[in-house]
Amino acid sequence: MTGSTGLFLIVRRSLRQHALSTFVTVISVALASGLVMAVFSVKQQTHEAFTGSSVGFDAVLGARGSQLQLVLNTIFHLETSPGNIPWVMYDAIKKDKRVELAIPYAVGDNYHGFRIVGTSDELFTKFEYQQGKKFQVQAGGRFFKPEYAEAVIGSFAAQKTGLNVGDKFNPYHGITFDEKMRHDIEYVVVGVLEPTNSPSDRVIWIPIEGIFRMPGHVLKGTGQEYEAKAGEEIPDDAKEVSAVMLKFTTPIVGAQMDQTINKQGNRATLAWPIERVMLDLFDKIGWVDKVLGLVAYLVVIVAAGSILASIYNTMNERRREFAILRALGARRSTVFSAIVLESGTIAALGSLLGFLVYAVILAGVAVVVRAQTGVVLDVLQPARLELTNTLAVSILIVAPLGMILIGALAGIIPAMKAYRTDVASNLSPVS
Repeated sequence: MTGSTGLFLIVRRSLRQHALSTFVTVISVALASGLVMAVFSVKQQTHEAFTGSSVGFDAVLGARGSQLQLVLNTIFHLETSPGNIPWVMYDAIKKDKRVELAIPYAVGDNYHGFRIVGTSDELFTKFEYQQGKKFQVQAGGRFFKPEYAEAVIGSFAAQKTGLNVGDKFNPYHGITFDEKMRHDIEYVVVGVLEPTNSPSDRVIWIPIEGIFRMPGHVLKGTGQEYEAKAGEEIPDDAKEVSAVMLKFTTPIVGAQMDQTINKQGNRATLAWPIERVMLDLFDKIGWVDKVLGLVAYLVVIVAAGSILASIYNTMNERRREFAILRALGARRSTVFSAIVLESGTIAALGSLLGFLVYAVILAGVAVVVRAQTGVVLDVLQPARLELTNTLAVSILIVAPLGMILIGALAGIIPAMKAYRTDVASNLSPVS
């Protein structure tokens, strides 16, 4: 029997003899490894989703107030609207030669919790939510016509509400669902958007004129209350919008408008650049990431301790076994290696099972995150640890290898104890 074959036989026999403690330890290692991988993956993917520049717009113009609230309300369709700005302000910035695209948003209604956003048809004909990608409707649908009570619904909203092309629905006033706030006006779904894996999948889009004419809505573009009447044209001075989504001709335009609107003006707020606004949010809640990371590392320590305790607690009952091995010619180094190999094997088994734990945790988190924000997390896109400026390693490689190393190190203490086993005293008859 070769030395390596003998080691593996010793380890296999030991794992089988102590199956229960081995199983418990493997589970603890799997939880530790899976949790570490999931925490880092969720952290990185959410950070990239909320701070990445691939939102299609360069800036958001809205009421005077918080830039963060403005971005969350318009880009991610979260939060409440900070207020409205007059239509004439939207019209003026749309005509600015430095602005490539200006799309108005008007909010204030929902359908069973899914936000209804009034906008122009340019959102579908000119806007690219990612470079080279425009909104597309699924087969059998089309985009709404601005002059009709028609709606285009995001894929996730369609899935959850059951609405499809040809179905009719009544909006509800406010951004939270309340059965008592039902509007009498009825909209027909003319299109369901292809999935974009973005917050837009949770939105129901209608013509902005529909928001203006929604019963109970009052316009204050002139400072005076104005309620639209059927058959009458709404004067531009009376109209107002919740926000204007902007795309500039050149990057320097943002800095110029930031200076005139935010620093010199007092009528509106320009949230620019969008990624910087979201980075400020993550900087403020960075302690949450640190707490999650700390929890993950503590679980790793507990798993390492579990391996140590599992093997160490069997030392007393295995002293005679080690003594027999020594009497049969096994070297001290062989016994030492067998213990370390055993602890490393337990960690390796746990790390393999950890991939399943990782997938389950991330899949569960992905469902919640998508339902609440529309952001889609990818189980197959693990976090990458930047070790140097040029070297990045996947957490799916680092975490399992790290757990195996920690497991092997945890076996050193009981291995040292077995190494010192006295053959004569432990072969004495047991009375």
